[in-house]
Amino acid sequence: MTKPKAIFCWSGGKDSSLCLYKVLQQKEYEVCYLLTTINGNNHRISMHGVREELLDAQAASIGIPQLKVLVYQGNNAEYENAMGATLAKAQQEGITHVIFGDIFLEDLRQYREDNLAKVGLKAVFPLWKQETGVLINEFLLLGFKTVTCCINDACLTEEHVGRTIDAEFIRSLPEGVDVCGENGEFHTFCYDGPIFKTPVDIMVGEKIYKPLELKTDDCDQAGETKGFWFAELILKEKAQQAI
Repeated sequence: MTKPKAIFCWSGGKDSSLCLYKVLQQKEYEVCYLLTTINGNNHRISMHGVREELLDAQAASIGIPQLKVLVYQGNNAEYENAMGATLAKAQQEGITHVIFGDIFLEDLRQYREDNLAKVGLKAVFPLWKQETGVLINEFLLLGFKTVTCCINDACLTEEHVGRTIDAEFIRSLPEGVDVCGENGEFHTFCYDGPIFKTPVDIMVGEKIYKPLELKTDDCDQAGETKGFWFAELILKEKAQQAI
């Protein structure tokens, strides 16, 4: 029986990595592409701030082709138009589903489903409503390795960015912060684990703080977001070539 063809919405982080692992293990869908939104001005993964070349290294190690949606202005209209065009083209190749690693944000799920419905595609959420504490433990037990690349300063401090997620990191999280960062408290870059043929060899460079002029709904329970801390992640091969 032919399996439905799907696109996997890939952020490069831990939830995406665990979700993709489960999808590949279950073999219910044929994952044809990894889809990622890229800021076309600075060639980085939107919100995460990770360089595009690190994304490319992940995809090469995983062995699944990429689809990149480029945005420049950063508004919803631009994003929806660019994403819609990409998905409509993919649909012509027989793609019927798009898979997401979201866990429990209802409004985000509805937004995704509504946008996919416009182009006749269905959304799939393999991790939906699962306990985040269980998920992070499973992630670590499977041998995945990930580092925080971006943190929300309403929830965490500079010391939490550029950190490897392990038991010590989890214990350091303040009360009210989700262990998977599902409320936008932090974002991650996954560099090793069972979905990778070889690890993505990275080093953590400088930490950069970027203030935010507009308010965000993320982490309202912890206070107002004033900005984000980013860790500059660098491919070791590139760093060595620059010496």
